[in-house]
Amino acid sequence: MNQLTLLQTIILGIVQGLTEFLPISSSGHLVLLPHLLGWEMPAQDTFIFDVLVQVATLLAVIVYFWDDLWRIALAFGRGLVQRAPLAEADSRMGWYLILATIPAGVVGLLVKDQVEAAFASPRAAAGFLLLTAALLVIAERIGKRSRDEQTFTWVDALAMGAAQILAIFPGVSRSGSTIAGGMLRDLDRPTAARFSFLMSVPVMLAAGALALKDLLALPHLAQILPPFLAGFAAAAIVGYLSIRWLLRYLTRHSLYVFAAYCAALGLLVLVLG
Repeated sequence: MNQLTLLQTIILGIVQGLTEFLPISSSGHLVLLPHLLGWEMPAQDTFIFDVLVQVATLLAVIVYFWDDLWRIALAFGRGLVQRAPLAEADSRMGWYLILATIPAGVVGLLVKDQVEAAFASPRAAAGFLLLTAALLVIAERIGKRSRDEQTFTWVDALAMGAAQILAIFPGVSRSGSTIAGGMLRDLDRPTAARFSFLMSVPVMLAAGALALKDLLALPHLAQILPPFLAGFAAAAIVGYLSIRWLLRYLTRHSLYVFAAYCAALGLLVLVLG
């Protein structure tokens, strides 16, 4: 049986780290890259690897936002103990993150089979890349970018959580759809991006737990574990660097360049068939 090689997992890990946080769809790239390069890989191993490298980028988020996450966790717990869960801004942010997770979590369970089928279709991923491009352009054209983190509300969290539903399918960027959702609520780009990254934590934790269960059940675990770990490390390191770069980039630049890239890649794959 074909297996992911060490070089393939490192390349895919680097691609995951770059594209998880840039609004150009990591899942779409992980579907399209093997197709474009002619790699033949077992579907089960590939799906589990895709989720594991997403967990690697989760590690990057936790490391980068550790101070924020720790402060939110302490305030959240303090609010529960004192029976004043919404008294502090950080405690409210904890509830906002939970609220933002619910829509995609519920819908993801309902359409699990359709999602797995889409992961096997490069044409579907290409079509969803075009949708990502459209979302980014709409957000830039309509969003006023007049609000920052101080004005963030539960409605903003719910809107970004609803936008995350689209990212269940490969080719729709999770960061792109959620940042667009925040910008359509008139949030500025850095505020929308920061909450987008924070709200990835509970979703990726759940996905990682499911992947770990499937990984431990594989009969050839000993053979695939070394290359999988190499891809994991590559995704974590590159993911951390991508977060730092994007947050700086968005303070002065628009999302149009990412929209153009998604549109160009999607059209290229559709034309090539």
